[in-house]
Formats: sequence, structure tokens, C-alpha cells
Amino acid sequence: MATAAPARAPAAAPPAPPAPGVAALPVRQRGLLTLGVMLATIMQILDTTIANVALPHMTTALGATADTITWVLTSYIVASAIAIPITGWLSDRLGSRNLFLLSTGGFILASALCGMAQNLEEMVAFRLLQGVSAAFMNPLSQTVMLDINPPERQAKAMAIWGMGIMVGPIMGPVIGGWLTDNFNWRWVFYVNLPLGLICFAILWFLLPSRPIRKRSFDLFGFSLLSVGVAALQLMFDRGQGEDWFGSTEIWIEALVAAIALWMFTIHMFTGKRPMFERELWKNRNLVTAIAFMAVIGVVMMATMALLPAMLQSLYGYSVMQTGLLLMPRGVGVVITMAVSAQLVQRGVDPRWLVGSGLAIAAVSLWEMTHWTLMMDSWPFIVSGLIQGLGLGFVFMPLQGMAFATLGPHQRTEGSSLMNLSRNIGASVGISIVTTLLARGIQTSHADLVPNITAQRLDTIDPAMLSMFGGSADAVMAMANMEINRQAAMIAYLNDFWAMTIVTALSVPLVVFLRRPKGPAPKADPGAAGH
Repeated sequence: MATAAPARAPAAAPPAPPAPGVAALPVRQRGLLTLGVMLATIMQILDTTIANVALPHMTTALGATADTITWVLTSYIVASAIAIPITGWLSDRLGSRNLFLLSTGGFILASALCGMAQNLEEMVAFRLLQGVSAAFMNPLSQTVMLDINPPERQAKAMAIWGMGIMVGPIMGPVIGGWLTDNFNWRWVFYVNLPLGLICFAILWFLLPSRPIRKRSFDLFGFSLLSVGVAALQLMFDRGQGEDWFGSTEIWIEALVAAIALWMFTIHMFTGKRPMFERELWKNRNLVTAIAFMAVIGVVMMATMALLPAMLQSLYGYSVMQTGLLLMPRGVGVVITMAVSAQLVQRGVDPRWLVGSGLAIAAVSLWEMTHWTLMMDSWPFIVSGLIQGLGLGFVFMPLQGMAFATLGPHQRTEGSSLMNLSRNIGASVGISIVTTLLARGIQTSHADLVPNITAQRLDTIDPAMLSMFGGSADAVMAMANMEINRQAAMIAYLNDFWAMTIVTALSVPLVVFLRRPKGPAPKADPGAAGH
């Protein structure tokens, strides 16, 4: 005779969607709280790129090598990727206010410890703590921005939040380079302390909390997802340095990722108490938005990974000059996010904005395929501005359509899924473009060398260089440097072509989006067995 299932406490009923003019969590000092939330967002997103330019300085100070120092970046990325999916459960279990304060405090503490690290082992451990703390800050900050604003102001709220998300990675290398050049590499971490303390104080006094919901924890699902995401991130982060599938390590990581993620998918749709509510996966707008966020991660972060090295190595710009040339991309994002918020409020179909934004971004990438080594800085500025304008049109309306179809109690999990998708898209994009770049340089170099003949050189006959003794070696070294430079440029242009195609092919995904009508429906929290 079958035993009866143990009784479970009924889940708290989700709050009803707020009426027009009423926020889900009304607050008095909404402007000041917005400032605190945005400080947390910008501080966290800056740390994804601010440490990149300081790596050469860290190598000597921490006793690391060129290969091992990359764990400073890898540890942060992997820790964030593993922790993001449990944001929704922790928020319900501990309370959204408590989790936000804990993650902000943990981030401040970890930043201080990173600045004081004396060796690589300490730095990696502290970066793991920083990555875990940072993982919760993005989804929670987005949820708070939606909760404290009534429905008619949520488009503007998402525009403000999106500015921090999109501009942060662009400003990171600039700020990191300035701090490293004028102070010390440790200040790329110490700079978080004053900002973090101001942020923590504002959140402590003003941040409201949602009601705590008792939910069971899907340990099996979380373990599968954590192992799968960690293996996937490690594979993409270390693939280029380990010669991809020529390495046993990469094969192991790929197999572990594939098996774990496949098992998680099966468990997600067949388990009694899955990690995420199944209602989320039935939401067409959310699933499509998750796919779009992966594309945004590829386009934005892959471009940001390519351009600084390109501008400095091929064009000779300094770190500060490079940062200034990349700033128009952020300016474009700010402009169109503000404009798109106004257009959505005036009744413009957000699907048209998303499709137009992707098309504009594809055009900017296509323009980049026509760059030459002889041009001035103007094409960098124009293409960056255009690309920023396109991404700004995509980000805010996409977020609005996704969250307009979610109940307030589903926002944190929805946000965590979109942030995870963007992070994975960024990892995939950066890995692919750096691999294509390295192999493209080798291929282009091999194709160019046979063309260095007496018939193609007007002033230098390679066969006669031996007459000049030691000068011949210098001439050939200069010729080889120029060949390397040209080969690198060809490889960069091929990468831009690849990103153009990916962006253009993503435009038809707009047809899967639905324009929200009316308030978000209330989902049954018991549907997923929570």
C-alpha cells in the first residue's frame, strides 16, 4: 500500500498585479533608492571588465605567470554563473531585502580582500567570493526597479537600469587603466569601497522587502546546473589557451557540461519540484528574451573583447585613448534607451524597436568590416555610436515585454535567467572570436608570405638583401612585422563579418515575441511544486 506524501505547507499566494499608478512595493524616497540600486548595478558590472587592464601588473605582484593570472578573471565568471540561478530561491527564502544587503556587503568585503591579496591563491579565493556576491546583485537590482515603480513608469525604470548594464563594461577598461596608471592596480578593487558603502547605507534605510515564501530547494537540479554551467564556462574560458579539442581537459569539460545540462533539462520538465517554475518556460516572451540576451552578450562583449587590443596593437592608441574611442558606444546606448522608453509609453509596438535595433547593430558591424589600417579615428567613433544606438533600442523594449508577462513573484527568477543567458552568451562570443582571430592571423600570414616577391615589391628585391649583411635582418624583420599587422587586420575583419551574420540572423526571432496586453497574469505557484 502506497504511503501518503508528506503534507507541505501551502505556498504563500502571489501578490496581485499592481493597478495603474500603484507600485508593487511603494516607497517614499524612490529617487534616492534608485540611486542606491544603480550604484550596486554599476559597481557590479564594472568589475566584469575593470580588472582586465591590470592583469599584467598583477602578474608580478602576485607571483603568477601569464597562464595562471587569467584565473583572476575565470574565478569571478564561474562563481557568478553558478550562483545566479539560485537568486530567486534565496530571495524568497531569506527575503529580497536581506539578500540584497548580504550580497552588497559581501561584495564590498570581497573587494577589500582582493585589494589586499598577497598571492594568486588568495586573489582567486577572494574573487570567488566577489563573484558569488555579484551574481545576486544584478537580478535583485532589476527586480527592485520594477517593484518600486508603477506599471506606467517601468519602461523608464528599465531604461535607467539598462544604461548601467550596457555602459558599465565599456567604462570598465577606461577606469581600470586610469587607476592603474595613476595609482596602483589594487585600486581597481579599492574603488568599490566608497561607492559600496554609500550604496549599502541607502539600501539599509530605504530598501523594502517582498514577503518571504517558503520553497523547497531543488538540490539535485541545482547541482546539475552548477556543474554544467561551471564546466561550460571553464571550457570557453580556457579553450583557446589549451588548443580546444586538442586538449584532454577541454574534452572532459565539454562532456561534463553536455551530460549535466542534458540531465538538468530532463529534470526540469519531469521532476516534481524543479528549480524553476515551469510556468516560466511556457512564457514565450521570456524564452525569446533569454535567446536575445545571449545574442546581446555575444555582440556587445565579443566586440568589447576585440576592440581594445585592436586599437592598441594595430593603431597605436593608448589605454586612455582607446577608452575614449569606445565611449560613443555607451553614448548611443543612453540616447536610444531614453528614446525607446518614451516611444513605448506613446504606444509604439516594442517588437518594431527590437527588430530595428538589431538591424542597426548589424549595419554597424557591417561597417566595421570595411575598416582599414590607414584610416583615422572617425570610423571608430561613428560605428560605435551606431552600434550603441541599435543595442539601446533592443535592450529596454525587450526587458519590458518579458517582464510585462510575468507576475511580480516571478521577476527575480526571470531576471536571473536572462542575466545567466547574457553571461553565457558573452563567454561563448568572446571564446569564438578570440579563437577565430588567432587562427585567422595564422592563416592570413601563411597566405600573405608567398606574395613577398621581387615582382610585387617595387623598391626591395628580397634576393639581394643578403648583400646588406646585418641590415638585411632588420629589413626582413620589418617586413614580417608588417605582414603580421596586415594578417591581424584581415582576421579582425573576418570576426566582424561573423558577428554581422549572427546579429542579422537573430532579427527574425522578433516574430516569436508577443505584445503584452493588460496586466501580467497571476501564475499558480504550486504548478512547479514549490
